[in-house]
Amino acid sequence: MNSYTKIFKALGDETRLRIVKMLEVKKMCVCEITSIIGSSMPTVSNHLKILKEAGLIEQDRDEKYMNYSLSEVGDGFIGEVLGLVRSINEERTRTDQQTAVRTDRANIC
Repeated sequence: MNSYTKIFKALGDETRLRIVKMLEVKKMCVCEITSIIGSSMPTVSNHLKILKEAGLIEQDRDEKYMNYSLSEVGDGFIGEVLGLVRSINEERTRTDQQTAVRTDRANIC
């Protein structure tokens, strides 16, 4: 039961939900996410840690960048939850996604 609670608590925060929606469109580093969310880097890093511990996102290193993406190796439940999150279509998340597509880490990090 604890793993389900972690998933719902992770998605129960608006900022973390915004991050998940941005990761639907591309892999992103902390700098890119920070520039869109408008929070400090430590705050965004903490949100990413919570999402990772819940099994919703993954991280991988690409040269000097730590990239975050939606989990592809999760169990069936995580896949279903992420499917439901994909169906969210609100103005703010659409704007975040459009900004994420245009964000270039070379100009931010």
